[in-house]
Amino acid sequence: MTVPRTAPSSARTEPATPVPASSARPRMWRGPVPTVVYAAGAALLTVVLRLIQSSRAGDLFIDEPIYRQLGDSAAAGGFPRTDEGLFFLHPPGYFYVEAGWTKLVGGHADIIAGVHSSRVLNALLAGVTAALIVFLVARVRSRGAGAVAGLVFALDQFCIRQNNRVLLETGTMVWILAGYLVLVGLTRSDPPRPRARAVLAGMFFGLAILTKDHAILLTVLPLLAALLLGWGPPRRLVALTVGVTALSYAVYMALIAGFGHFDEFWEAKTSGVRRLLGIVQETGFNAEGTPSLAGRLLDEMPAYAGTYVLLALTPVALFLLLRRKEPVYRLLALFHASAIVTLGYALGVGTLEEQALYLLFVPNLVALAVTLPMPSRHRRGLRLVACGALVALLATPAAVYARDRWTPDDGFDRLRTYLLTQVPVGTGIVTVDGQRTRGVTNWALNDTYRLGNWTTPEEQAANDARYVIVPWRVIEQGYGRSSLAEVQRLTDGLRPVFAFDGPTYGTLALYRLPSSLPGPSVTALAVPGSAVPGPLRPAPQPPPAERGDSAPVTGERDAPR
Repeated sequence: MTVPRTAPSSARTEPATPVPASSARPRMWRGPVPTVVYAAGAALLTVVLRLIQSSRAGDLFIDEPIYRQLGDSAAAGGFPRTDEGLFFLHPPGYFYVEAGWTKLVGGHADIIAGVHSSRVLNALLAGVTAALIVFLVARVRSRGAGAVAGLVFALDQFCIRQNNRVLLETGTMVWILAGYLVLVGLTRSDPPRPRARAVLAGMFFGLAILTKDHAILLTVLPLLAALLLGWGPPRRLVALTVGVTALSYAVYMALIAGFGHFDEFWEAKTSGVRRLLGIVQETGFNAEGTPSLAGRLLDEMPAYAGTYVLLALTPVALFLLLRRKEPVYRLLALFHASAIVTLGYALGVGTLEEQALYLLFVPNLVALAVTLPMPSRHRRGLRLVACGALVALLATPAAVYARDRWTPDDGFDRLRTYLLTQVPVGTGIVTVDGQRTRGVTNWALNDTYRLGNWTTPEEQAANDARYVIVPWRVIEQGYGRSSLAEVQRLTDGLRPVFAFDGPTYGTLALYRLPSSLPGPSVTALAVPGSAVPGPLRPAPQPPPAERGDSAPVTGERDAPR
């Protein structure tokens, strides 16, 4: 019998060549500082900066109580509605997220306390946005570039203001970035499970459109261009993503039709499209009689220089993206170009409001982060110069942030507290804001008091109105239901029993109307910085830097977009 020869003992005991640990780990975990650490750091910084003084650093914005009421309605079940009826102007995606948040942390009987709770939710969504920016830029370019982009987003004052309001754009951008993070992986050769990833990207884009319809311009529009031009992932995967996105919205419409609400849906959507196209100019800077966009930008330039510098680089970012021939850069070029077209149309003829800038700023930040040249690690001098420029760019936002956070701007919260302690529930109060529909005063107080635009003595007597509330800056900017002259006549000779001076609404004042009817005895309350001692008159406002205005642009309005 032949005995098989064994290998020499040296061969048996020689260890196999070890496989480097880094090659067995996902790419995001390689290197001295993993990408996930940068993403977590950017998310934490973003959330913390937005949570500090979030309830007093920004007064109640007109859409916030509306969206909070819609979230409460969604938590109760069914399609979201306000006290005016079913709401189909925007899809219900964000309102169901709010409903889940309410189930998690509990509800609030006070609408303003509910808004403050939803602001915490938006701060968390902003943290997710920062992390997605880091991951997206790192996957396309490098961890360092991703970390810088996340830091800029966390500290940018316009983004902080946007994320601190209960608006739809913050949640919309989360789903958009999540979809593009999946799509950029499909631009590589032989990605694992490409069909499943294409479906996932379509689901994310579908959620973006179900949060805000305008997201179709940043998702479906660039993907249709990618199909036409052959840019980005393979056409079959792009078509699959578009199909899943469309199916998501089709399911929503089928549910509406199935429950018999298609007529209300169609009426709301056609109205919204007319506003989007600028056929109806009810709100924003292009509406007649509203403040000048150019003047507002010039006023805010010193405080928001960093934001405007990055926005001014938008054409540069698009040019640098188009120079690259790789599919991933072509995909991001279409994303960026769609954002430019969307804002450009709004600037020219559409409804232009402050929130529109956010849907360009974030794509532009990603584009700059993946294209702008970074100094080599071997050129220490250039690296020092670049770091110095970054510090200088972020120094002004730090000063603006400190000013905004510690300048009280919670007039409606203080006014509501005062009313609940001094004025009986159900008292009639005259409101003068709300240009075409209900204004912020009505949405903030209509659950407790009787409110109406009763400006004549006969109307006040018929409705037993005892007080009038005036947010003077809203009236001065032409967004009131009553004109400035009418409000001046209405309050002529009256001394406010409550007044608060803040960055958002200027002087927010409550006046006791003269009446022979018996009424509750009240004590005049002067908030620091107010003008209670004599009859209140709308005086010329100081420059924005002195009054603490914290928005690069504004577009105050009386109804949700």
